[in-house]
Amino acid sequence: MRKAKRLRLPLPASVSSFFSSAHQQAPEQVDVLLIGGGIMSATMGTYLQELAPDWTILMVERLDDVAKESSNGWNNAGTGHAALAELNYTPQMPDGSINIDKAIKVNEAFQVSRQFWAHQVERKVLGNPESFIHTVDHMSFVWGDDNVAFLKARHEKLKDHPLFQNMEYTEDREQLSQWAPLLMQGRAADQKVAATRSGMGTDVDYGAINRQLVHSLQQHPNFMLRVNSEVRKFKQNADKSWTITVHDVVTHQQRTVIAKHVFIGAGGAALPLLQASGIPEANGYGGFPVGGQFLICDNPEVVKHHNAKAYGKAEVGAPPMSVPHLDTRYLDGKDVLLFGPFATFSTKFLKNGSLFDLIRSTTTKNFLPMTRVGLDNLNLVKYLVGQVRQNDDDRFNELRKYYPNANKDDWQLWTAGQRVQIIKKDQRRGGQLQFGTEVVAAADGTLAALLGASPGASTAAPIIMDVLGKMFPAQVQGEWRDSLKAIIPSYGTQLNNDRQASVDELNYTSEILRLHKLPQADAVTPLPATPANTEQQIAS
Repeated sequence: MRKAKRLRLPLPASVSSFFSSAHQQAPEQVDVLLIGGGIMSATMGTYLQELAPDWTILMVERLDDVAKESSNGWNNAGTGHAALAELNYTPQMPDGSINIDKAIKVNEAFQVSRQFWAHQVERKVLGNPESFIHTVDHMSFVWGDDNVAFLKARHEKLKDHPLFQNMEYTEDREQLSQWAPLLMQGRAADQKVAATRSGMGTDVDYGAINRQLVHSLQQHPNFMLRVNSEVRKFKQNADKSWTITVHDVVTHQQRTVIAKHVFIGAGGAALPLLQASGIPEANGYGGFPVGGQFLICDNPEVVKHHNAKAYGKAEVGAPPMSVPHLDTRYLDGKDVLLFGPFATFSTKFLKNGSLFDLIRSTTTKNFLPMTRVGLDNLNLVKYLVGQVRQNDDDRFNELRKYYPNANKDDWQLWTAGQRVQIIKKDQRRGGQLQFGTEVVAAADGTLAALLGASPGASTAAPIIMDVLGKMFPAQVQGEWRDSLKAIIPSYGTQLNNDRQASVDELNYTSEILRLHKLPQADAVTPLPATPANTEQQIAS
């Protein structure tokens, strides 16, 4: 007797997907899961690969490659954020004095990044320095009596500090024409102007650094990269490890990862991922998205006349990232000029995000702080409304304040990345808008995330040192200490308190990174202590 054949009907795609996910592979087990393929995760992985080479590391990225969001050179200001030129880091106080604490702190942190990059060049983790960093003058440029007086006072406060040595100040128009011809050509002869210049400034392509770090990580058998992979669920296990559900956005299959430690370095996506983790430390945090646009010029006849990052003063209510600047950039092997930024507003948290990002991130635990921030920052709201209403002529007129002879045909509008500023609880006011980057970590150290933006990528190396201190305190204070000192020679010290040490560090990194050097200087008596952190070395 013949056996009856079983009828095999094709399953609907939805049912097939269900069964394929139900019979997925056994969970992957790793020591560290890095969520996001940006500069922060790349830097974290690079530290860990040197400090703990036997650990297994998995990096997951939602897009089809790394460095496509905020770390990408075309989406990132890329100034180096050394506080040599950015006037928002030296606010004028109500009594007229200039507060330079933040500028010193940011510069100190940027030196840590320079040391980290130099070390990676020596290890051949990073390639030719000219592929990601160049010497470019950093200038502050202002006009009008009040602004000139402010800039002069700022220079007086900074010039004697070791990390700001050799900063020049001038009100001489001929000198200014030599420093930055485009700023002066066509400018009214009776307009009072002034500028500072530092020859130790840099232009940095963080996308290039990002890609090179990840490429090097991929050469090690203990590192895995998975793109087109979106984290959907978190669950902490009894042994404090984490079970993570990862969704493939192309095949729609699910994968389970069990990680001893999780780092969320996903830029604008970090807030919703942090909320999804369920750790109590995430409660009360919200996000305020701000986008940016730039005018771009790639006409070689124009570009060759400007080799500087010339920063002005921001408008009242403008966020720190909106300080206007005429900016020399080296991107994708090409010299270009950028002017901006012009703020935009979208409810997306990422350039490739969803319009529902802001709504989805609003919870019962952060609704009050977010509402309070909206009421307390009406100047910011007014500024953003004004920016969104600008047309091409408005933007070009802003450019001509810095480059009077600009030709409109040489410039085109480019939409850069999204930034999500931190909103957090405040006991006195209910909530506050905070600019900078903040580490939020679980009490047990098994999970940490980065929130915020500027100075961001420029201080990735010291920020990740802070993350390491929160996630692996015993190792940082013990077995990793000597290795950290080798990676960051100034680890545990304050360069700005020692002129000779700052000269030595700047010249060491300049030699390795092929940047301009400072002249040698005699050692001096240490200056009073600065607010720069020592062990954590983070600018927030």
